Amino acid sequence: MSYNPKRQTNQVRRTLKILQLVFPGANLRFRASDILAMRSYSDDGNIRSTIEVLEDAGLLIDDRVPSFTTLFERKTHALPEPMRSQLELWRDIMVDGSKTPPRRQPRDTMTVKGQMYGILPAITRWVEGGRTSLVGIGTEDILAALPDDPSPRHTMMLGFRSLFTILRGRKQVFIDPTKAIPLRGPRRNLPLPMEPTAIRDALVNPDPAVALAVSLVAFHALMTSQVEHIKLTDIIDGRLRMPDGRSIPLAKPVRARLSAWLDHRAKRWPETKNPYLLVTIQTAPRLSPPGRNFPWKKAGVTAQALRTDRILYEVEQTGGDVRRICDLFGIGIETALRYSATILEPPIADAHQTPDADAATISRSER
Repeated sequence: MSYNPKRQTNQVRRTLKILQLVFPGANLRFRASDILAMRSYSDDGNIRSTIEVLEDAGLLIDDRVPSFTTLFERKTHALPEPMRSQLELWRDIMVDGSKTPPRRQPRDTMTVKGQMYGILPAITRWVEGGRTSLVGIGTEDILAALPDDPSPRHTMMLGFRSLFTILRGRKQVFIDPTKAIPLRGPRRNLPLPMEPTAIRDALVNPDPAVALAVSLVAFHALMTSQVEHIKLTDIIDGRLRMPDGRSIPLAKPVRARLSAWLDHRAKRWPETKNPYLLVTIQTAPRLSPPGRNFPWKKAGVTAQALRTDRILYEVEQTGGDVRRICDLFGIGIETALRYSATILEPPIADAHQTPDADAATISRSER
């Protein structure tokens, strides 16, 4: 499907006229929930475009319920009071932060979501055992609920620590039962390199978006969030300008795939105003990034595995130079030390060490 800006403009104008007829008392501002209710006689793309136009013009009252709020309510609606209210207080302060003492910075929604899933199994068991409040939960209760597996145990402890710290600060509980429990880090395996054939197949993927995204990670170890938010103006004279101030000279295979993608982008969406490098059929009519899952669902490899492979190669070449690894990839010392540990304790020794002469592959010698 090609992007037709004239058709999109006409559709948005039509939707705005309908809004004025249906909600004549709204004057110059419209509620997002009212616009979303018009999906029965308008497609989702048009609805999103209308909301974006009104938001950009300052004419939108954004009363949309965040998806995490809906998820949280679905997971906790059956919990008894006051436990449910205690968890809601924790959620609100974690997501929105607090400017009143004890002050707290807002956390990323994905962090709160992970901690919620971490603590819910224990809370569910407590409810089944007759508990209706988090008041009275002791250290022994938490110790009994912690799983043996280090990773879930760590996640649950992080959740309980934030939960009881907030409730204690708001005088919802008398004590913080997590203080007496040491916080142990999750078990971390040594990073492993990838099979070269998997990287080669991903690099020659017929989809130019996949080939470009894979090359950016495989050669320069970018994260998915970084690939997602690259703008056309970030690439100048074969160099990628990063938000942290780094300027990365793009490898020759990356520039070849970049050129192929830009040609494809120009042919398929010649009139798009989207400023981001990667564009999808959904984002071409808009100004938003493509989303973190694009184009990885079609890549056959994960960005994390590619990034790990690239960093491991640099570790081998530099003899574990932590400072160089930090500067080159913009990672912290702790993360760099984890990668550098592999040269002291090699995780694997197989065909991955054999260079491939094919110029389209990401071999050791090509780097």
